[in-house]
Amino acid sequence: MAESESGRFAAIILAAGLGSRFGGGKLLAPFRARPLIAGALESALTAPVGLVVIALGDDPDLEAAILDIGANRLMTLVRVADPARGMGASLAAAAQAVAPDIDGVFVFLGDMPLVGSEIAPALIRALAGREGIVAPVHTGKRGHPVLFGGHWIPALRDLDGDIGAQALIRQAGARFVAVETDNAGVLLDIDRPEDIGPAQSV
Repeated sequence: MAESESGRFAAIILAAGLGSRFGGGKLLAPFRARPLIAGALESALTAPVGLVVIALGDDPDLEAAILDIGANRLMTLVRVADPARGMGASLAAAAQAVAPDIDGVFVFLGDMPLVGSEIAPALIRALAGREGIVAPVHTGKRGHPVLFGGHWIPALRDLDGDIGAQALIRQAGARFVAVETDNAGVLLDIDRPEDIGPAQSV
């Protein structure tokens, strides 16, 4: 995609969570012989976006891994002062780095490693203007990433605590569009070590 087109969109990756249910160190855990964060990072970096913003806490090893995986690509790292405040606070911090006049911003989760490269373009095609919100749906369940039209960027910046963007999706009403996909990766998130499984950890 031409630079002028990709620059209309940005992507946020939420990677500041403490991973307490995993026992810590989740995003660096091996998944298919790479750190778990690599899947979400590659999905965002190959999406038709002009900028990828990664929200992370005070984890120098994770930061080093992200910089290694995304070497020489356009990324902005945003350090979240208090990740324990929750996903909303992390999303608000990352949204500060996104220009409010773009067409939209994707929100990826760092612990979802199998989002296919076809998902982001499909969401863009379904976005009904800057006031729309689009998400993939598989077997009746809403997944990630979620694409927020640019209208919602100020609201993303105002989020706080552990309430993510669910309230914004409810506010969108008929402006929310679900895009059906047969890619189960839009639902797979890693919460506990057993979610990885022995076949995925090598």
